[in-house]
Amino acid sequence: MKKAYVFPGQGSQFSGMGKELYESNTHAKELFEQANNILGFRITDTMFNGSEEELKQTKITQPAIFLHSVVLASTIADFNPDMVAGHSLGEFSALVANKTLSFEAALKLVYQRALAMQKACELNPSTMAAVLSLDDKVVEDICQEITNNGDVVVAANYNCPGQLVISGSNAGVNIACEKLKAAGAKRALLLPVGGAFHSPLMEPAKIELEQAINATQFNQPICPVYQNVTAKPVSDPSLIKINLIAQLTAPVKWTQSVIQMTADGAGHFTEVGPGKVLQGLVKKISPTVEVAGV
Repeated sequence: MKKAYVFPGQGSQFSGMGKELYESNTHAKELFEQANNILGFRITDTMFNGSEEELKQTKITQPAIFLHSVVLASTIADFNPDMVAGHSLGEFSALVANKTLSFEAALKLVYQRALAMQKACELNPSTMAAVLSLDDKVVEDICQEITNNGDVVVAANYNCPGQLVISGSNAGVNIACEKLKAAGAKRALLLPVGGAFHSPLMEPAKIELEQAINATQFNQPICPVYQNVTAKPVSDPSLIKINLIAQLTAPVKWTQSVIQMTADGAGHFTEVGPGKVLQGLVKKISPTVEVAGV
């Protein structure tokens, strides 16, 4: 039975995240302090004591979740993954776990990504919404119809069967929510996010991040990463770069990734990071596999 390690993305943050780790583990404390130095501010202060509102800012959320996940992974004894994957931002944590990226290089990229995405959100006021209990094809068709009429909205996160997140302009997402409910969605509710992640509206951030990714050293990984853009195992550093750049404007194929990982022999999934969101999603996608946290 192969072991898969999965890493969460934005939305898993909570006040106090990582504090116990910092106080109880010397190695963890060193990594947290190293991150404070790399970033040039004490992100640990916000992680350990910040309000929900402060932690919700993209420029804080992304490095905070990445840091919590990577530090936690470094404390696992005999950490030897057969495969890794991360949900959106979590893909960067996965790339440190499989040694494609160094801790420092990945943290710098994550912070640049967060700043670029925050800027893109300010340029294009936009949002996301979760759609429940509706066939993916119905959601895709309704989004396409609205986009064809001039208001951008796309399928952004394939989280699990019956849970698809859409992303786009404020008008596009609001129109879509009404049409999706009329089409039989159990719920179509707006999410408390800063903008339209994984949509064409992130193009300015993608252009900015592309330069940073291309200037960063990517190493040969110790195991494949199942990337959001393709849902396939990748071990070629140059291809990992291409997919990581594309990820900002492309949908997160999480359902497809977990199905592929299971088909490739993953029988045990461990979520590494704050919260338990991915454990729940994995169980809904592949009910027969074992899931756990750290």
